Amino acid sequence: MSIPTPHISAKQGDFAKTVLMPGDPLRAKFIAETYLEDAVLVNNVRGVQGYTGTYKGKRVSVMASGMGIPSMGIYSYELYNFYGVENIIRIGSAGALHKDLKLRDLVFAQGSCTNSNYASQFDLPGTICPIASFNLLQKATEIAKNMSLNYKVGNVLTSDTFYSDSKTSSLEWNKMGVLAVEMESTALYLNAMRAGKNALCICTISDSLVTGEELSSQERQNSFNDMMKLALELV
Repeated sequence: MSIPTPHISAKQGDFAKTVLMPGDPLRAKFIAETYLEDAVLVNNVRGVQGYTGTYKGKRVSVMASGMGIPSMGIYSYELYNFYGVENIIRIGSAGALHKDLKLRDLVFAQGSCTNSNYASQFDLPGTICPIASFNLLQKATEIAKNMSLNYKVGNVLTSDTFYSDSKTSSLEWNKMGVLAVEMESTALYLNAMRAGKNALCICTISDSLVTGEELSSQERQNSFNDMMKLALELV
C-alpha cells in the first residue's frame, strides 16, 4: 500500500517518530492546542485528527486512535508500516478493576490480556503475550516518580465489549491481578511487536467497576493533564 492510505491523508514525513494516541479526536486536538508549538493538522480523515508540532524543541505527533481493537489496529498498523513511526504511546482511559485504584490514578500496561481473537491472524502455534516496550515503560515510571504521580504497573484487560450480557466478566480478571480494563492496547502491542517497533499504553482511571464512581465525558476529554504531560516528557 502507498500513502496516503485509505484512513490517513498525511504525506511522507508529516508524522514524527513518536506519536501520542488518545482514543478521542477532541483529546488529540486539546493536546495539540495546549502543549505543542507550531502544531499543524496532518490528518482529518473521518474526523480522526492528527497533528505534528514540537514539545520542548522535540518533534512529536498526536493522533486519535478511535475506540476498540479494530480502529487502533488500523491506525497503528499504518503509522508503523507506512509512515515510519517508531514509537506509539497510547494515552487513554480505563475502568479500574483493582480496589486501590482511584479516579485519575495512572496505570501502565506492562501486559495486555484480552478476550479478542486479534492475534489469530499471525498463525502462531500457541498463545502470545502482548507486552509493552520495556524502555518506554521504564522511562515512564521514572518520570511518574519524579512527578509524584499515583500509578500502578501491571496487566490490563483489552475488551472487545463495552456492554456485555455477563455483568461480572471484567471483575473476574482481577482474580489474576489484572488492574483495569480498556479497549485498545492489545492491538497496539501486537502491531508493534510484528513491526519491530515500540509501544506503551498509559491509562488514566476514568471510572471504577469496584466502586461505581466515574468521570464525565467532558472531564475525560480535558482533565487528563498528568498523563498528557508524562507522555510528552517521554519524547
